[in-house]
Amino acid sequence: MPDTSLYRAWAQIDTNAMKHNLRVVRRAMPQHALMPIVKAEAYGHGLEGVARALDDEDVPFFGVATIAEAARVRDAGCKTCPFILGPCFPAEREAIVQNEWRAALSDPAEAEHFNALGKLYGKKVHLHVSVDTGMGRAGLLPHGLGEMADLLPRLEHLHIEGIYSHLSAASEDIAFTHRQIAAFEQAVQQLSQKMSFQYRHLCSSSGVFNYKVPCTNMVRLGRILYGYSPMPSPYNKELQQALTLFSRVTLVRTLPDNHGVSYEHTYITTAPTRVATIGIGFGDGYLHYLSNTGARVYLNGSYCPVLGRVTMDQIMVDVTHLEHVVPGDVAEIMGPNVPWQELTARAHTIPSNVITSISSRVPRVYLSGEEG
Repeated sequence: MPDTSLYRAWAQIDTNAMKHNLRVVRRAMPQHALMPIVKAEAYGHGLEGVARALDDEDVPFFGVATIAEAARVRDAGCKTCPFILGPCFPAEREAIVQNEWRAALSDPAEAEHFNALGKLYGKKVHLHVSVDTGMGRAGLLPHGLGEMADLLPRLEHLHIEGIYSHLSAASEDIAFTHRQIAAFEQAVQQLSQKMSFQYRHLCSSSGVFNYKVPCTNMVRLGRILYGYSPMPSPYNKELQQALTLFSRVTLVRTLPDNHGVSYEHTYITTAPTRVATIGIGFGDGYLHYLSNTGARVYLNGSYCPVLGRVTMDQIMVDVTHLEHVVPGDVAEIMGPNVPWQELTARAHTIPSNVITSISSRVPRVYLSGEEG
């Protein structure tokens, strides 16, 4: 583990926790392949570090959002193939074909273009048909399935490796989710009359433990991989959170009575108050939405409330009740004592927003790997 003594803030990543979470899902779904999602800096955990840590975990793909992220997986030396989950515009498709990455297919024009590029470069283009079962973001609508089923067998440079869709309200609307599942099963059945699919995937983290989709054989793991389950399940207690966010005290002062703290003085002391400045702010990913919400940090074995507004680089906390606080002391910003559920609720947002907001200037320190 690298020396963190000069870090103002850092995220400690336990890669063994992620591997453990993979095992939990494998036990729950033994017949399914697993696709770890490493887009958006692996949900704040660091794309390269996570991809390297999971590269030998027998997963067929790493889910990414862009060709730039796919290139980062490749450049990290990983053998696992990137899968670009969303639509790609025409200028991006050449890199996909040349690198033999996996991509989504949403309409006939994309199929024709990918086939032409495959012919140009003498390569098979590996694609997964995307079906819109209700998300409204990408994919074939039901009335377009027949046209695509007729077209794809004629495009000899395409290898239609899989079919997939995405649940839009799995943790909020169970009835609609079951309609999406039925629509996906119908799409698989219809297209399977003209082609076969090695991979069929619908559920992401919000559906993995809670819905049965008999026609699928792969699941995509985002939040669950990192220990954040979006729905109640008996398996949730087995998940291990992989990330703990730390920062250091940079200054300790006693402010007098009736003294404002932070911008616009949304907090004013009511008595002499010992205030510690901590070197993390919304520029590091500690959300501005946590201002004046009762947010707290865990410092020297005690909870300390955040005072006033979160600034770009710093927060201020009340340490009046602590006997000994000095610059350099380490505060837990998010982790076992300040769980993601608490920050999510206080910021009135979702867990993915909390953890993906951790910025690139926060070093990632891997307990069983390397700094990224």
